[in-house]
Amino acid sequence: MALEMKVPSPGESITEVEIAQWLVEDGDYVEKDQAIAEVDSDKATLELPAEASGIITLKAEEGDVVAVGEVVCLIDTEAAKPDTESKEEQPKEEKKEEKKEEKKKDSEVETSKKETTYASGTPSPAANKILQEKGIQSNTISGTGKDGRITKQDAVEATPSMGTPGGGSRNSSTKRMSMLRRRVAERLVSVKNETAMLTTFNEVDMTEIFALRTKYKDRFRAKHGVNLGFMSFFTLAVVRALELYPEVNSMIDGDNTVTFDFKDISIAVSGPRGLVVPVIRNAETLTFRGVESEVKRLATRARDGQITVDEMTGGTFTITNGGVFGSMMSTPIINPPQSAILGMHNIVERAIVRDGAIAIAPMMYLALSYDHRIIDGRESVGFLVAIKEAIEDPIELLMNGNIERALEL
Repeated sequence: MALEMKVPSPGESITEVEIAQWLVEDGDYVEKDQAIAEVDSDKATLELPAEASGIITLKAEEGDVVAVGEVVCLIDTEAAKPDTESKEEQPKEEKKEEKKEEKKKDSEVETSKKETTYASGTPSPAANKILQEKGIQSNTISGTGKDGRITKQDAVEATPSMGTPGGGSRNSSTKRMSMLRRRVAERLVSVKNETAMLTTFNEVDMTEIFALRTKYKDRFRAKHGVNLGFMSFFTLAVVRALELYPEVNSMIDGDNTVTFDFKDISIAVSGPRGLVVPVIRNAETLTFRGVESEVKRLATRARDGQITVDEMTGGTFTITNGGVFGSMMSTPIINPPQSAILGMHNIVERAIVRDGAIAIAPMMYLALSYDHRIIDGRESVGFLVAIKEAIEDPIELLMNGNIERALEL
C-alpha cells in the first residue's frame, strides 16, 4: 500500500512551502516519525516527519515550491526493511582500486616535483627572498634568465599588480536563499523604504545589575532552575518604559494608530537556520522568574528547530542583543509592523565620572530604532532614558525596594 504524504499546514495564512532539503534519498527505507525533509515557509523552517515506515519515493525536488496539501512523497508501507549488513561492507576490490589510484596520483606529483628546476621559471633563492618580501607570487612574472629563469634583477624590478591574482583560492559558491531568508530580506528592505526610521543612542551603567546577579544568581538558580540573566532586567525595564510612553507600544494601520494595552515582547534568538523572533506574551504580568523561564523555553525551542509560527507571530516591541556576538554599537532595523526596537550591545569596562571622580564601570551602549511617523523625538529619547534609569536603579524601579520578593526567594 502506498501512503501519500502531503504538506501539512505550518500555520495560519501559509499556503505554500519550499522543499529546503531532503534528508533521505529516493528508495530509502524510512521509519515512522523519522525526519525526511526540511521545509521552509516565509516564517519558519520545519522538519517533515514520515507518517509511516516503508520505502520512500520522492515526488518533489529540493527548491520546489509546493502548496499546502500537495503530495510530496509516497511511502510503500508493505515493503520489508532491507538487510543493512551487506551495505556496510565495501567490496575489497573497490578499496584496492582506490588505493592504486591514490598511489598513482602521488607518484605523478613526485615526478612533477623532480622535473622542476630553476630553468623552468622558478626563482633563484635570492630572487625568491625578494619576491616573498614584496608579497609577489613567482608565477605572476616572467624570468629573463636562461630558459626563463627568474633572476635577482627580475625580482628587484617586479612590482605587485592589484589586478594580479595571488596564490590563494579564488573559488566561489552559489547557494539558494531559503524562503525564510528571502522573506526576511524583503521585509527588511520594505521597512527601510516605507518607514521614517531613526535611531537614538544612550549608555547605561551595569554596576547595580552586576552586583545583584553576583549576590543572588546562585540562590535564584537553585530555587527556580533558571539563570538570573540580563534579559529579565531589560524586559521588565522595557515594560515599565512602555507604560510611561504608550506611543512606543503602537503601530500604524492605514490612517489609524493602534495602541496596545498589553506588552508582547519579541526577543531575537539565533537558531540553526538563522535569526528567529519568538514572543514573550503579556510580559507585563511576568516576574523575573517568569521572564527567565520563558526566555529559556523559547531559546531552547528555537535552537532545536521546534519553534512554531504562532510563537513568532505578533509582538508589540522587540529586543535584540547583538552584544552576545561582540557588537559594540548598531542601528537595529524595526521588526514590522512594530514601531520600535531596542538594541543591546556588549558590556565593556570604561572610565566614567561618578560623584565628581573617575571610576571604572561596566558600560553598555543602547540603541532605539523607531518609526518617526508615529513616535516623536521626545517619546523616543524619554523611553530610552526610562530604560537607562531602571537598569541603573533596579532595586527601586524594578523591584519596589524588595529584592527577595521580586526574585521570589
